[in-house]
Amino acid sequence: MSNSQVLTVSQMQAAEQAIFDEGTSVDELMRIAGTGAAEWVWRVAASRSVTVLCGPGNNGGDGYVIAETLRKRGLPVQVVAPIAPKTDAARNAHRAFRGNTLSSGKDAKGQVLVDCLFGSGLTRELSPEHHLLLRDLAARHGTRIAIDLPSGVESDSGNQLNERLPTYHLTLALGAWKFAHWRLPARTNMGELRLVEIGVPATPGAAELIEKPALNPPADDAHKYKRGLCAVVGGAMAGAALLASKAAMRGGAGYVKLFAPHSHPAAPAGLVIDEGSLDQNLADERIDAVLAGPGLGRDADAADRLRAVLKHDRPAVLDADALVLLDPDMLGEAAGFLATPHDGELETLCRTFAVVATGRQERAQALAKVSGMVVCAKGPDTIIAAPDGRLALATPSPSWLSTAGTGDVLAGIAASRMATGRDPFEAAREAVWLHGEAARQCGPAFTADELADAVSGAIAAAL
Repeated sequence: MSNSQVLTVSQMQAAEQAIFDEGTSVDELMRIAGTGAAEWVWRVAASRSVTVLCGPGNNGGDGYVIAETLRKRGLPVQVVAPIAPKTDAARNAHRAFRGNTLSSGKDAKGQVLVDCLFGSGLTRELSPEHHLLLRDLAARHGTRIAIDLPSGVESDSGNQLNERLPTYHLTLALGAWKFAHWRLPARTNMGELRLVEIGVPATPGAAELIEKPALNPPADDAHKYKRGLCAVVGGAMAGAALLASKAAMRGGAGYVKLFAPHSHPAAPAGLVIDEGSLDQNLADERIDAVLAGPGLGRDADAADRLRAVLKHDRPAVLDADALVLLDPDMLGEAAGFLATPHDGELETLCRTFAVVATGRQERAQALAKVSGMVVCAKGPDTIIAAPDGRLALATPSPSWLSTAGTGDVLAGIAASRMATGRDPFEAAREAVWLHGEAARQCGPAFTADELADAVSGAIAAAL
């Protein structure tokens, strides 16, 4: 069983079927899910009255179990059921509920609303009647809790199927996380997220959340080359390359070099800068990973510098300008490459590699498969896709990251992690977590320089 896996609707259905095949009945699984969710509702309600909105399917059945569990504990609870139950398990749960059931919400009065109208299988918008009912009840209840997913949300995409859906204070995922829990725009309206365990087994090939990495300090016999040599290839604009280098210096690598075509008077004293021949510098066999893109420029000279990086076939992070200059012919087998595009760069890469896909996640996955690169599609809901189909989703980071230069910091961390020996997918996972943790430690309204400085503290938090 995994608490970090993120399942599609079809994967969740298959996981539930595996539970049934082991001998657990649908009614028993509903009881487990409903009573587990009721524990959270009980704590949040804190003796206040509860209205449970139940739909016709098994999500509504979960609602009847929640309502009966709360009723037995003496909590004032009523059910609003605009449609009669349509599955056997939901009918059984309805019959077991001994409290008051209303077919209309007009007379419903309560302080806490529990939304069990529709769950993760919904793919079409709510009917006008159900949409109005949901919004009306939400407006009349000060606290709102969604069970599995808020009604009106598409599970696999995170799309909101109706406009003006309610916001919730708490969403209780049943059995496993769904993509909508971590994808925009749906995530914004879900409030706090909690997982209710129901015994869902680990699903091969499932996406996973990015969790805190388990890092270790350097070995007792470590020296700068054993810890990894990370090379940053600079270009026309000094600032971005310096930011990436500062982050790389704090990201775990033992040695960071900046290969630059000109001097950098403002560079940190500990950063080694080499203005010599890039081709000769890259020939150093001690280099463990290379970063190209931040401050590289987009002219012919920048393109030549990128070709030099790729020609030497070392593990590399490609970011910023490198993603605009990149041509499929430059990559070769693309083994050991990590691309870190924002949305605009992802769109450019998809055109370059003739990727046709709708949806940000789908584009990242298709680009990874076609190009052979690991793709870290960075943004408020970062996605990491590997060519072999592995997929990782980031949990929310502080929105203060939305400032210039923070992407250069992420690229520097990723290159540093690759220099320590991580493969591109694992380096991306660690970098995204460390990037978010550094932002949390910075607090509000930080600069990219301050974020790079905070990477050391993020490393400490993962030790």
